[in-house]
Amino acid sequence: MGIRFPTIRAKQILRQSSTSMDVPKGFLAVYVGETEKKRFVVPVSYINQPSFQELLSKAEEEFGFDHPMGGLTIPCGEDAFISVTSQINRL
Repeated sequence: MGIRFPTIRAKQILRQSSTSMDVPKGFLAVYVGETEKKRFVVPVSYINQPSFQELLSKAEEEFGFDHPMGGLTIPCGEDAFISVTSQINRL
């Protein structure tokens, strides 16, 4: 018999946040959206994941290092972002 840990859902790790003060250590804030931007806080460990790196490449292609929100902006739909981060959570 093995030990079972509760499944961590994407919404528990991937949080929408409202201010720059609520980014805990080990996380980073990103702005997501094609027109209306929403701010999410994700674990820094996502940076090492190939699917997240693809999102970062899209951001670099579109914005370079001049992000209009003053932070890391990922130019994809919110649903696509949540899908990618959910897949990372399953790893």
